[in-house]
Amino acid sequence: MRLKDKVAVVTGGGRGIGRAIAIALAREGADVVVTARTKSEIDGVAGEVTALGRVGLAVPVDLSQREAIQPCVQEIFSHFPSVDILVNNAGIGGGQNPKPITEYDDGFWDMSLLVNLTVPYLLTKAFLPPMIAAGWGRIINISSGSGKRGAVRRAAYSATKHGLLGLTQTAALEVATTGVTVNAICPGVIRGDFATRLLSHRAETQGTTLAEEEKSSNPMQRLLEPEEISDLAVYLASDAAQGITGQAINVNGGSIMD
Repeated sequence: MRLKDKVAVVTGGGRGIGRAIAIALAREGADVVVTARTKSEIDGVAGEVTALGRVGLAVPVDLSQREAIQPCVQEIFSHFPSVDILVNNAGIGGGQNPKPITEYDDGFWDMSLLVNLTVPYLLTKAFLPPMIAAGWGRIINISSGSGKRGAVRRAAYSATKHGLLGLTQTAALEVATTGVTVNAICPGVIRGDFATRLLSHRAETQGTTLAEEEKSSNPMQRLLEPEEISDLAVYLASDAAQGITGQAINVNGGSIMD
């Protein structure tokens, strides 16, 4: 129970990495707010949190609509006076609309910038002051290996994930003496819908199979599981990681080693 009675918010918490993190935090004693567009998914996750003996709250929100962000924050604060742990996980994957820069969809660029970078900035801005006042807090941003390397035909995704690392480091510096830490996790190819879309596109363009692309995604020759990300998130949220801040930690099977 490393996070007993802490309050956590996990965006994009209905499935995949977000769901795994929400459940892992609850197992360690946290009450968890999960947000996403699909109400049925986050209702299910909130139910799993409740089944673990913690408070689970589902807050449906479409974070691609900027005007929906403040009401979402207000809804959370109406249930909890402060938030101890913020996990910025919601994002738009580059595999959804892959194109070279010369043919890139400007609307998709703008939406990616909003969801992948502006939303984490706005939520950090909203939830950080109570953390500072309490002298304890954790912000965990889910970036990507594409936040450390370019990604062909995924300009918006790579650019926004690079930006998220800049936001992480800046916030970490600004709150370094307050008891709040800010870190990023950079997953590789994780089993789930995003990976299927990305690897299917690669297979189609390169004349390979999905199984071959999965095997070549990293030196371990396997897809990583969402729980491999959630285990690290729990550690970063715990007191054991109080000296770790401003870091961008890879969990990618060795595909990037810096």
